[in-house]
Amino acid sequence: MNLALFDLDHTLLPIDSDHEWGEFLCRVGAVDTADFSRRNDAFFAQYQAGTLDPVEYQQFALGTLAKFDPEHLATLQQQFMAEVIEPNILPAARALLQRHLDQGDLVAIVTATNHFVTAPIAKAFGVEHLIAAMPEVIDGRITGRLQGTPTQGEGKIVHTKAWLEQMGKTLDHFEHVYFYSDSHNDLPLLSIVTHPIATNPNARLAQHANAQGWQLLQLFND
Repeated sequence: MNLALFDLDHTLLPIDSDHEWGEFLCRVGAVDTADFSRRNDAFFAQYQAGTLDPVEYQQFALGTLAKFDPEHLATLQQQFMAEVIEPNILPAARALLQRHLDQGDLVAIVTATNHFVTAPIAKAFGVEHLIAAMPEVIDGRITGRLQGTPTQGEGKIVHTKAWLEQMGKTLDHFEHVYFYSDSHNDLPLLSIVTHPIATNPNARLAQHANAQGWQLLQLFND
């Protein structure tokens, strides 16, 4: 059995689900549009530049979720999936995932985006295993606090190894370990797998991948 790991935003999706969730909340009037949009855009720019403080960002993202009761969140989530995510689940991404599943590979999505936003996306892709930033939930309600460490950068290694350990496995159990990602933010995990695949890569990752001789994949080319 091989292991196939996938980043989510701009890798399997041609959009950033985290940022789009914020845009969606603004569009439907669920948050103070001016202030929220300003902060959401600022954090997104920091992520693209590789300067984002993941703890600070999750305090913002999960703190926003904590403002809504569970029923309201569920309604917003369903609308977000229908309006934003499902139109952006494209055949090329489905085919890539299915190829690994058909080969009997263990498949997981490993994303810095929080579990609330990404759990229904993973389900829509047919992926059972999701490693994502975990919001603390007490009595069925998101508190706004992050459980454990962020799933970004080096954190993706920490959480991936912990997930495998729960199954009695390590990365060394697999002959081939694939990781598909678009971002230089994922260089830590890309650098320790046997098959790093720069997928729809940003400029910094593309430059690094070319220098290292890594495979480049443009998943959403027409």
